[in-house]
Amino acid sequence: MSSAEFTPPEAARWAARAGLPLPADRHAAVAATANHIHSVVAVLRELDFGDTPPAPAYRAEQEMHDAAV
Repeated sequence: MSSAEFTPPEAARWAARAGLPLPADRHAAVAATANHIHSVVAVLRELDFGDTPPAPAYRAEQEMHDAAV
């Protein structure tokens, strides 16, 4: 999806494409929710994680040991 706002007709089209019934009175609310989610995800995409290792590399027991020393 581009940076353009998600519109109520697009919400209806995507719901229909997914096989989900979406009453006409819900199109605007679904579009607004999708736009909000998109704005939150956009902020997360801007974060620089730099040298942060992936989650599987985190070892809580080592962290607790290092803090106790």
